[in-house]
Amino acid sequence: MSKILEAVDLGAASRPDDPAVTDGFTNLGYAALAHGASALARELRELRPTAVALALENSPAWAVADLALLGAGLPAVPLPAFFTPIQQAHVLRDAGADVLIADDLEKALVTMIAAGLSAEEHLEHTVAGRQIFLIRLAGAPKVALPAGTAKVTYTSGTTGSPKGVCLGADAMERVAGSLATAARLRPGDRHLSALPLPTLLENVGGVYAPLLAGACAVIPTLASVGLQGAACFDAGMLMTALWAYEAGSVILTPQMLQGLVAALETGLPTPKRLRFVAVGGAPAGIRLLERAARVGLPVFEGYGLSECTSVVALNTADATRRGSVGRPLPHARVSIAPDGEILVSGATLLGYAGVNQRPPPPLCPTGDLGRIDADGFLFVTGRKKNMFITSFGRNVAPEWVERELTLQPAIAQAAVFGEGRPWSVAVIVPRGGFDPSAVASAIADANSQLPDYARVGAWLRSDGPFTPANGQLTPNGRPRRDAILAAYGRHIDQLYEEETVGVL
Repeated sequence: MSKILEAVDLGAASRPDDPAVTDGFTNLGYAALAHGASALARELRELRPTAVALALENSPAWAVADLALLGAGLPAVPLPAFFTPIQQAHVLRDAGADVLIADDLEKALVTMIAAGLSAEEHLEHTVAGRQIFLIRLAGAPKVALPAGTAKVTYTSGTTGSPKGVCLGADAMERVAGSLATAARLRPGDRHLSALPLPTLLENVGGVYAPLLAGACAVIPTLASVGLQGAACFDAGMLMTALWAYEAGSVILTPQMLQGLVAALETGLPTPKRLRFVAVGGAPAGIRLLERAARVGLPVFEGYGLSECTSVVALNTADATRRGSVGRPLPHARVSIAPDGEILVSGATLLGYAGVNQRPPPPLCPTGDLGRIDADGFLFVTGRKKNMFITSFGRNVAPEWVERELTLQPAIAQAAVFGEGRPWSVAVIVPRGGFDPSAVASAIADANSQLPDYARVGAWLRSDGPFTPANGQLTPNGRPRRDAILAAYGRHIDQLYEEETVGVL
């Protein structure tokens, strides 16, 4: 039996009324959660699905449905609301989902039509105070999922057709257990979900980890914690939610953390019960972490990816090294390949949806570059696919150079390019109040920390910040290099054509 379900059943037997899941309006104790998940599991088994898609808003009902699928032994396919209808349709067909659990029938219909599917029947239920629909889909393709698949998770990535990462229940539970230990979760604690639950990090860290620890998963709607879509965020609403729900822990992206820090820098008090703020999804940057520390936020940066069941390494209260992503968690083993790529074993994927392939290798290649210091802390230096080779044959990870640039007070954002060139060019977003001479001085300071082959030889000022709205930043805060290059490529080429430009 699932360790998560065992923990819920244990809570139901020993602490039946202790809060397990809540949104502030609907409160489920451990006994009510166990009963609701068990009842829905029976309904789902009767439909005999191959895979079940979840199209639900963040709510206690999402947790009940997810646990019901775990109990029924059926693959769950979370459907991100921030995906386009075309992407959602791709997910349905790619995973072979033949049942859809939805709380918005109209939106579900749009997705089904886009996927070329129709509804054979739908059943209405009230789960955790929310009306949901169990929709049997006609026309779903037969898709091969690896044996033991409990969840098929999709991330937007940089393409319109993301791959479905197939994960086993044991892998998710091992990661959840590591996170519960790292965050020191215990009965009576409350974790606030501020990210969409189809995001694997929130699913594992925000639902499974608290339940394993006998704590409470607080799951209000995303709008009530200030998140609108994938790019709009109201830090004030998150601050209000942290206080109102007396949250002890929360998971944020760097963009959300930046908003929260800025709000606290205006003089607002730090939520008194908050003791563990995990940040991931993209590099947070040392400067942001320093600002967070000054306003009293207990922030701990981590690292992971879907293929490794989310979190691999995490700083903790007992072991923190700023600039690193922490030590590997107990379930993970991390090594560095000769070319610098981070390799991970333990709690890795079973395979990809619909892909006939051999079992994944025991060492999962992450596509990230990094190093491990003498004390076991992992440092991520860039993406292998982003690495460029200069005309002198030197390998440069642009993230490395960008990190040095954005440590300068005058530089808010930077994107560095240099494939096949003698030196690199940076597209710079200056911080407010700094003129071009200050930026040039900042670049010179950053260059002094870099070897000559990695230094920035010229720069140009961006037309505006990189944001998800203009397509130049991912929702997690990573620069979209293709989009930035498309916008500034002609200007970059002109800089290389100017013979008078030299290395700063």
